[in-house]
Amino acid sequence: MAVYTDISDEELSALLANFDLGAPVAFKGIAEGVENSNFLLETEKGRYILTVYEKRVREEELPYFLGLTLWLAAHGYPSATPIVDRAGEALQRVRGKPCAIFSFLPGLAVRRPSASHCREAGEGLARLHMAAQGFSMSRPNDLGQAAWAPMFEGLKVQADALKPGLAAVISGDLERLAAAWPKDLPTGVIHADYFPDNVFFDPAGKFAGTIDFYFACNDFLAYDIAVTLNAWCFEADGSFNITSARALLAGYEAHRPLSAAERAALPALAHGAAMRFFLTRLHDWHATPPGALVRPKDPLEYERKLAVHRTAPDLVLLGEVS
Repeated sequence: MAVYTDISDEELSALLANFDLGAPVAFKGIAEGVENSNFLLETEKGRYILTVYEKRVREEELPYFLGLTLWLAAHGYPSATPIVDRAGEALQRVRGKPCAIFSFLPGLAVRRPSASHCREAGEGLARLHMAAQGFSMSRPNDLGQAAWAPMFEGLKVQADALKPGLAAVISGDLERLAAAWPKDLPTGVIHADYFPDNVFFDPAGKFAGTIDFYFACNDFLAYDIAVTLNAWCFEADGSFNITSARALLAGYEAHRPLSAAERAALPALAHGAAMRFFLTRLHDWHATPPGALVRPKDPLEYERKLAVHRTAPDLVLLGEVS
């Protein structure tokens, strides 16, 4: 259950008084999510999502995230869009916490994406990268390559507790990634968390939109593709699905062709993207207290993906379209 802040009827009415959304008709918590409180809000004028920002998102970064989604909406990209109040402000407060009301994005996420879903997701990612061009605000990737080795310094004991000898293997990976990490690739706004649960499809299986931009930042555009390949193109048994990868890249390149340098960098980028999610999952695995409402995700899933990238990096290149 991802609701940590209860909101009374009086507090909700006071919040809505700033908007032209009409009176509330229905209001209930949403179980999905990680560290924000989310509510389905229905008013006389429609359906919305109210998000109360808890501890994960730093309040000073909210103008970037909200500004980005407003920019994307203005440039035709389908995403959950902040609703501004009568003063033109999206960021609000309730119970002393920052919050925002978003448009309701129709569609459903898929748990087991097919190759056709991967192609649609690739198209959606390319459209995002293109729609974000010109967005004036910038945010560094604080979970990018430069952060991984310092992050792992405090996690070596946990790595060996997870799997004996793993700390030495990860240290070797980090050294190789530091030496192989590309430079001077095309950069721009990336989603950085373009997982299947953040991408919606319509009933016909077509891309319908994207949610959850709270890891969005400025980095290599191809790194976002690498994150997506890891998230969408591995099977439950840990094998890499080349057919899905080809479909994803074909969908992406239908809107934004990759440069030769980006293609050549994909193995290192995919290895690095797997490292990023392994490290954050390893941290959360041991930092989440017993009885917490949110169950941490298993870091071994991404340890297995690291092993694939370590032993067969060219699998990612086999996913390229000719």
